[in-house]
Amino acid sequence: MGKILVLTEKPSVGRDIAKVLNCHQNGNGCIMGAKYIVTWALGHLVTLADPEAYGERYKTWSLDNLPMLPNKMELVVIKETSKQFGIVKNLLKREDVDELIVATDSGREGELVARWIIAKAGFRKPIRRLWISSQTDKAIKDGFNNLKPGKEYDNLFKSAECRAEADWLIGLNVSRALTCKFNAQLSAGRVQTPTLAMVVQRENEIKKFVPKDYWTINARVNGFTITWQDKTSGQTRIFNKQQADEILSKVKGQNGEIIEVKKEAKEEPPPLAYDLTELQRDANRRFGYSAKQTLGIMQKLYETHKIVTYPRTDSRYVTDDIVPTLNDRLKSVAVGPYAEFARSLLRGNIKVTKRFVDNSKVTDHHAIIPTEQYVNLSSLSSEERNIFDLIVKRFIAVLNPSFQYEQTTVKVSVKGELFYAKGKIIKSKGWKAVYEGQKNMDDESEEEQDQSLPEVKKGQFLKLDAVQAYNGKTKPPARYTEATLLTAMEHPGKFIENEALREAMDKTSGLGTPATRADIIEKLFNSFYVERKGKEIFPTSKGIQLVDLVPSDLKSPELTAKWEQKLLLISKGKANANEYVNQMKEYAAKLVSNVKASADVYRHDNLTREKCPECGKFLLDVNGKKGKMLVCQDRECGYRKTVSQVSNARCPECHKKMEIRGEGENKTFYCVCGYREKLEAFQKRKGEQVNKKEVSRFLSQQETKENINSALADALAKWKS
Repeated sequence: MGKILVLTEKPSVGRDIAKVLNCHQNGNGCIMGAKYIVTWALGHLVTLADPEAYGERYKTWSLDNLPMLPNKMELVVIKETSKQFGIVKNLLKREDVDELIVATDSGREGELVARWIIAKAGFRKPIRRLWISSQTDKAIKDGFNNLKPGKEYDNLFKSAECRAEADWLIGLNVSRALTCKFNAQLSAGRVQTPTLAMVVQRENEIKKFVPKDYWTINARVNGFTITWQDKTSGQTRIFNKQQADEILSKVKGQNGEIIEVKKEAKEEPPPLAYDLTELQRDANRRFGYSAKQTLGIMQKLYETHKIVTYPRTDSRYVTDDIVPTLNDRLKSVAVGPYAEFARSLLRGNIKVTKRFVDNSKVTDHHAIIPTEQYVNLSSLSSEERNIFDLIVKRFIAVLNPSFQYEQTTVKVSVKGELFYAKGKIIKSKGWKAVYEGQKNMDDESEEEQDQSLPEVKKGQFLKLDAVQAYNGKTKPPARYTEATLLTAMEHPGKFIENEALREAMDKTSGLGTPATRADIIEKLFNSFYVERKGKEIFPTSKGIQLVDLVPSDLKSPELTAKWEQKLLLISKGKANANEYVNQMKEYAAKLVSNVKASADVYRHDNLTREKCPECGKFLLDVNGKKGKMLVCQDRECGYRKTVSQVSNARCPECHKKMEIRGEGENKTFYCVCGYREKLEAFQKRKGEQVNKKEVSRFLSQQETKENINSALADALAKWKS
């Protein structure tokens, strides 16, 4: 009897699937059983060839050799993982293997991982696809009972391949053109550049911003506060001091008449369930986690602990078939702080609405929710615990009724001027009970404070006490944080002038996809185009100059929106893949000629007086994600040296994180408060509190080299736009 080969994306997933399929015999890079052989990739094993593969002339970086537009894109085996590719290829070639089951991640990239391996190995036998949203044993079993023919995912593969080829054509051509033209390490990409342009545009808006003075007028009446409001515009701010003074003198010491008391029953429905981008936003607001960090934690919760569903989703809804599993999912999270809420839902009848269950709003994967797997909270790290807490609370909130309250609005007329007050009486906490005692995360909204109002009636007269005008200044737009940048990438519509396209853009996935946005933001940091101060993202001089140097339509979200839309249509079989790639070739050629014709110049604003020990050129001073570095300006040299790193060690005096500077025996901890401590003294002090093993582990964590390829090497390695 023939064997069935199962190909997964990672060894850990391979082991989980092997266990479910009763494969227990460990082989070389695979696990075998009576019927199945399970093997794995290590992420991508096959990728698009470097430009050098298309001819000797591309080994030299020169404007004369651009654009690079291969007739057919070649695939190559990635050198670092070639051993595993050899194992998978030999398994695919085995005579007794009758068919392949693709069990890579259920998404666009996962499809690409498998199809490129299949193509490079020359496999021609039948293929079926495992498509699951959880890594629990039950989900894997159900998935194997419901395998789909591989050809159903041909269009998804085509869109993934088009994305990769587009990123190669645009990213490599424009990066080489910019680098050669301006003799600096510069890279650009289909998604990276419009994202950077938004950060630079915001910085320009902040710099141009001129604060304006405004006044608001409040008065105390009968134990509560009323606020002046413009009768026609409803605006509470007065931008003219003379007008504010006139209103103030007009109403001081006067009586006001209540002209309206309006009581409205209001309700606030629960929030939608999480997709990846919303989860990354909340994790950044609450815990300061980067988008990349959140995705990494999510992968662990999904693959290792198996307690949440597939993370790389862009849907905030679930499908009908999930409804019968809700009870089991609630039972699995009825632990610790969630027990009471989960049991209360299990006791009642769970009412699901279109705000949660809607088949039409789910494409590849449903929203992120807990699985039916029992949860042992003590087995989670503090970061995993934080992210899991967000997911469980959101899941419970979604299943709870609306928050209900009665809003009272009181309008008071004083000498023809209008004042108002709002009060709220909570009728039913509903879903908000889940978040009781938790600070509202939506720090961007400046909500009016509700107050408790006494019983008042229309026609009643009130004496105005303590009438005051408060002077404020308008604030510039806020700098992006990772949370708000993710929002801007998801909904870049406001940066697009064409109205029809703006709407279309907001309906599709925006800039990039939930799965790639974290990498794009990370790449902006690693290429030194942006840096972080606190939670805020600032563009560097390099980033600002790059936005000025790149051709204008590459930095517009409009074009990226069109390409992203096209990829979506290709994945649904509604657009032609070859046509898309040809358009990308034309576009790449146009961009290269724009760069060649540019009269701009690039200036290194961060040049130091220290020379590179390898090539003698002056080094550049840059802020890496983990501290300061000196980097050689010559792209071919690539020398870099860490000057200081932010450590995890806290200052014993002010408890802020300290920096490590110096090398070898001269390594010293520095704190902003002025405290300094030699590494030797730190080790001695720490050694008195913890054992040596822990100290050396801490130091090795600090030693790990920051994984920053040069922008060019990065572009060559990944072509992530």
